[in-house]
Amino acid sequence: MVRPGWEAEIEAQGLVYNRTDLPGGEVRSYWREGPFYDFTMAEVERLEGWVAQLFEMCVAAGDHVVEHDLFDRMGIPPIARPEIRRTWETEPPSVYGRFDLRYDGQGPPKLLEFNADTPTGLVESAVTQWNWHLFTGQGADQWNALHDKLVAAWQRNLLRWERRTGVRPRVHLAWTSEERSGEDRMTIAYLMDTVVQAGYEAIELVVEDIALDDGDGRFYDPQGRHLDVVFKLYPWEWLIEDEFGAAVLADAARPGGTTWVEPAYKMLWSTKALLPVLWQLFGSDPALSPLLLPAYFADAMPSSWQTFVRKPLWGREGANVQIVRDGQVAVEMPGRYGTEGWIVQEFAPLPDFAGADGPHHPVLGAWVVDGEPAGLGIRESEGLVTDNLSFFVPHTVDFTAPQAGRR
Repeated sequence: MVRPGWEAEIEAQGLVYNRTDLPGGEVRSYWREGPFYDFTMAEVERLEGWVAQLFEMCVAAGDHVVEHDLFDRMGIPPIARPEIRRTWETEPPSVYGRFDLRYDGQGPPKLLEFNADTPTGLVESAVTQWNWHLFTGQGADQWNALHDKLVAAWQRNLLRWERRTGVRPRVHLAWTSEERSGEDRMTIAYLMDTVVQAGYEAIELVVEDIALDDGDGRFYDPQGRHLDVVFKLYPWEWLIEDEFGAAVLADAARPGGTTWVEPAYKMLWSTKALLPVLWQLFGSDPALSPLLLPAYFADAMPSSWQTFVRKPLWGREGANVQIVRDGQVAVEMPGRYGTEGWIVQEFAPLPDFAGADGPHHPVLGAWVVDGEPAGLGIRESEGLVTDNLSFFVPHTVDFTAPQAGRR
């Protein structure tokens, strides 16, 4: 079913970045209207259990890195380590993250990476596809508790912060003006709505407008209001390299300083270095290893490996990813990452639900909110690397039709 006027509808719901400019000058829709993926409720329940298990494994990996002081191996700069340790121990507010999974319906999913610090794709997952489901009536349900869980996460985390400090916080939500598609700003606008529904004041802020007071070493917005709690759609690896990076870390660690969401410990998970640590810890566990792909730091790659995927530690949206087949680079994505180091991961080609218009390679984005499974968003790519030219495709649960799978 294709809704009349669907393009204007999704833009009104916040998907203002739907139009994707292709390298050749063409423009196409990021949102796929018409096709969708269908899951059974039993399948969704299994996926929820697997995602919960992956999150527990990541917690164990964080404990392992901190306990054994593996920051050098992880490629985490020394300046960030004290704040990572502090936030790992004190557990300040953390709201959400997204596991990217390879899944073909034939067993457990395989973890491709964990977008733990600044994951996007939230508006289309929480709002656009839910409204599509309500309008079209496709399927009995959708794996989509994102909105309610986000509101509850803000309530729990901010109330805990308030009780600890004795101050009722105002929440600034910050995006960088360098991101011009509108995706970051709409993500912030949506999250502001969840903060307000949680009962707290939400203030939009551009990262570049944050001011450091040289007198007291604290951070303020352009109106002179102290930054109590800041949700930042700006990754930690960028923040600590900025001019005020050292001041951010120093201020966050002292009483009355700004609390940053997501916290600095998310650097333990947002780096691809998490993948070889997980494989080291769980690769020989028959119950848990099926959720992982073998992964190693590049300098520890098995000599027998001739086919694999090479990923930069801090890459985003598929940038600089290489697919190596039989010792030769078969696919190489452009980008600016790699000087920070590399990991290698077993090559497991994405499934292909081919259609008349060509291949459709889905990656499942499984959301976790406040540490719990919360919903699903699916991106499709024409190639084997999911990049910023991918599509977003909605999903249903228990669609009644004579044939299951992709429509």
